[in-house]
Amino acid sequence: MRASSSTEAIAAAGGGARRLRLPLVGRRLDGEAESGLKRAHFRDKGVAYLLLAPQMFVLLLFFFIPSVRALIQAFQLTDPFGATTQWVGFQNFRELFQSGVYWASLQVTVVFTLAQNALTLSVALVLAFATNHIARGRGAYRTILLLPYAIAPAIAGIMLAFLFNPRVGPVAQMLQATGFDWDPTKTSGHALALIVMAASWKHICYNYIFLVAALLSVPHSILESAYMDGAGPIQRFLRIQIPMVAPTLFFLVVINFVYGLFETFAIVDATTRGGPAGATSILVYKVYLDGFVTLDLGASAAQSVVLMILALALTYAQFKFVERRVNYSV
Repeated sequence: MRASSSTEAIAAAGGGARRLRLPLVGRRLDGEAESGLKRAHFRDKGVAYLLLAPQMFVLLLFFFIPSVRALIQAFQLTDPFGATTQWVGFQNFRELFQSGVYWASLQVTVVFTLAQNALTLSVALVLAFATNHIARGRGAYRTILLLPYAIAPAIAGIMLAFLFNPRVGPVAQMLQATGFDWDPTKTSGHALALIVMAASWKHICYNYIFLVAALLSVPHSILESAYMDGAGPIQRFLRIQIPMVAPTLFFLVVINFVYGLFETFAIVDATTRGGPAGATSILVYKVYLDGFVTLDLGASAAQSVVLMILALALTYAQFKFVERRVNYSV
């Protein structure tokens, strides 16, 4: 099967004029409509299953089996050494929701995730906007901005912890020299700000990559028309480019929420270890504390289930109430 590849010229009967008939793009020769997406056809389905096998094995080993095991363990009470197991139903969840420490951790997680998302996205937007207005050294500028992406989260946390250390950190000393009593080891607000900065600094480059690509896809004709109408760079950015990259912004908001909920454990562990007095013990770090430090495996599994439900609920809410405001048409 192949589509017609050239335009057919058909002479009009009885007239000297010619009419052009456009080719039937996207149709098969037999008249059946063809899908706009390419499909891969395998004569032997075993080849397709063989190609999918490595990825499915990884998902099975590191996602599905641990998820099912955590779900089962959330309804059990296990001793610290794992010798005896008792089925307790929803007791772990009841004790969890009656715990003031857990609700405090949930509150910290919400504040941390929102602050990290807003800081990461706003800074990445500014940097992506600046990329298009750099005349010299644009390649070096992009390279420097992408370097944090190659750094492990634990290393990023250690670097920020050193820079903002109240005793030896150069940034902390500069803050103290201006009269600001910076001490994340004693003040909960300072510690929360520290992990927000560390998590954002590590994830800004990820947002930057997508935003630069999205801004480059904005048609230059529209920007040139706005320029001819007298719109400055900032006006073009706010009124034209940002609305046209709204789908990318929505995608990054969802990804940033997932990142804040699940992928910031190493940063918190390297910077504050949940302190002071649990002020930075976000949910993913509390799962670790209860499961591997206090060895309360049932409570830890119940928290992991609640965390997964929370992530799914937030993602659903964003697609339900935020995506409707996103315009996918140019």
